[in-house]
Amino acid sequence: MQQAPENERLEVLFSPETIAVRLEELAGEIAAQRLEPLLVVAVLKGSFVFAADLIRALNRTGMQPEVDFITLSSYRKSRVSSGTVDILRDVELDVAGRNVLLVDDVLDSGRTLAFAKDLMSARDARSIRTCVLLNKNTPRAVDIGADFFAFECPPIFVVGYGMDVGHRFRELPFVGRIVGE
Repeated sequence: MQQAPENERLEVLFSPETIAVRLEELAGEIAAQRLEPLLVVAVLKGSFVFAADLIRALNRTGMQPEVDFITLSSYRKSRVSSGTVDILRDVELDVAGRNVLLVDDVLDSGRTLAFAKDLMSARDARSIRTCVLLNKNTPRAVDIGADFFAFECPPIFVVGYGMDVGHRFRELPFVGRIVGE
């Protein structure tokens, strides 16, 4: 058990060491697809730590991806998806004719990733692949799967490694769950 801010207790699901090893493997899997030149589009806010570590791991494979960001929200401060996805900040780079890798933190309902994928497709991306840190074992609201994922995750609410609840816990170096929930 790890001590969390404000005396909440967290159970570690994926340690920093486990994450680091898996990201090197994941970068190798992505590099093997020969998607260069590659544009990585990180879906903010939850994926920012994962995306940063993955981009560096991709560089160690010899890839030199360009990077952009899109901020989408279906949760706001809730632990349950609202059912709609809003664009809070759009990409700046043109995706037309590009190989795009969408990087997100968690694939659960699938709404956010499907929305982002449809958006990139409507903007004429050459190819669109999806990569998530956590592939939750839960029924999807839409028919989508991740092309790449780091870990299978039980259908529980997780925090840390960029993921939050109410803007808290993003700074934790591991993925965990709040105990007692």
